[in-house]
Amino acid sequence: MAKSRAVVQVGARRFEMQQFELPRIGAYDALLRVEACGICGSDVDQYDGKLDALLALPMIPGHEPVGVIEEIGEEAARRWGLAAGDRVVVEPTRGCGHCRACKRGDYRNCRVGRPGAAISVCGFIPTTIAPALWGGMAEFMYLDPEVALHKVAPGVAPELAALYQPIAAGISWAQRIPGTRLGDTVVIFGAGQRGIACVAAAREAGAAHVAIVARRRSAHRIRLAEEFGADATIYADEDVVARVRELTQGDGADVVVDVTSETMEPIAKAVEIARVGGTIILAGVKGPTAAIPDLRNDRIFSKELTIKGVKNADFDSFAAAVRLIESGRYPFEKMHTHSFALNDIDRAIRTLAGRIPGAQAISVALDPRL
Repeated sequence: MAKSRAVVQVGARRFEMQQFELPRIGAYDALLRVEACGICGSDVDQYDGKLDALLALPMIPGHEPVGVIEEIGEEAARRWGLAAGDRVVVEPTRGCGHCRACKRGDYRNCRVGRPGAAISVCGFIPTTIAPALWGGMAEFMYLDPEVALHKVAPGVAPELAALYQPIAAGISWAQRIPGTRLGDTVVIFGAGQRGIACVAAAREAGAAHVAIVARRRSAHRIRLAEEFGADATIYADEDVVARVRELTQGDGADVVVDVTSETMEPIAKAVEIARVGGTIILAGVKGPTAAIPDLRNDRIFSKELTIKGVKNADFDSFAAAVRLIESGRYPFEKMHTHSFALNDIDRAIRTLAGRIPGAQAISVALDPRL
C-alpha cells in the first residue's frame, strides 16, 4: 500500500521522519498532495514544548498547507465544488459539524472537535487518531468531511499560496473585525508576517494612515511593511504614545492592532493611543501567566474603547485572502524568504524563530517536494 513521509514531533525539539499508509478515500473525504506548508509562531511554541499541556504527542505538525487534490470522493467533490487536480488551501480548524457552534457556522469555536484531540486543528491532532495524516508537514494530508477548503488559481506558486493564513489574519484583524473605514488611522504593533499582512489589509479597507511599531532589529521587515503601505514607522524603544499623538495631531488612532507575542507592553500603550471611541484588536499570544503592566483601566471606559480578542480568521477572510493573493496587487512573494525540505524541519523552525544568525526570515515554508 502507498505511504506518505511525514515529520512527526515526538517531544520538545524532537522530530522523527516516519511513514504512514495512505487512507482509503470514501464518498465524503479527500487526499491532499502537499506542495508547501507555512510555519508560524505557534509552530515555534509547539517545537519548544510550550504547548505540551494542551497536546497529545506524537503528531504531525503543520496547519498552513497548500496542495493539490490527489483523490476525492464523489460527494466531497459535489459539496466542495472541487475535482482531483485542483489546488487548494486548508483552513486549520476542524469542527465536528454537529454541535451548536458548527450549526451556526462558527466552527472555529467548536467545543466538541475530534475524539482524543485536545485541540481540533490540523497539525495538533495526534497520529494515534486514524488515519494519522492530520498535519501539513507531510507528503500527503487527509481531508475529512468537515474541513474548509479554498480553491487557488493554478498559476499561483505554492509558496505564495502558503501565505494565505497570515494574509487572512490581516484581513480579519485589521479590516473586517474592527470595521476599518475609508480615511481611518491604523496603528499595528508587530512587523512579522501577520503585522505586514495587517498593513495591506488596512490599506485595502481605505485607511488614510497606517503606522507600524517594531523593534529596530526588524529593519528588513519594516522595509517590506513600507512597500505594503505603511507610511510611518515607530520604533518600540521610542515614546510610542507621543509619536502617535504627533502623527494624528492629538486625535489618536481609529484602530490599533497588536500582533506581538509574549510582550504585554503594547496593550497598555494601545489604550493610550486609541482615539475616543476607537477599537483595539488583541491578536498576540502572550502566555497563560502574562499580566498587563501600567494599564490604566479608567482610560478604557472614559474613552469608550472597544477591545476585542481574536484568534485565527473566519471563512470569508480566508476567501478574501486567496483572492487578494491571486490579484497580484501586493508583492506578497517578498514575504516568503525560505523554503526547506521535510527533513530540515529543525532548521526551518529555528530560522523562523530568529535563531539562525543573519537569516532575516519573514515567512518560512516546508516543501515536501525538495
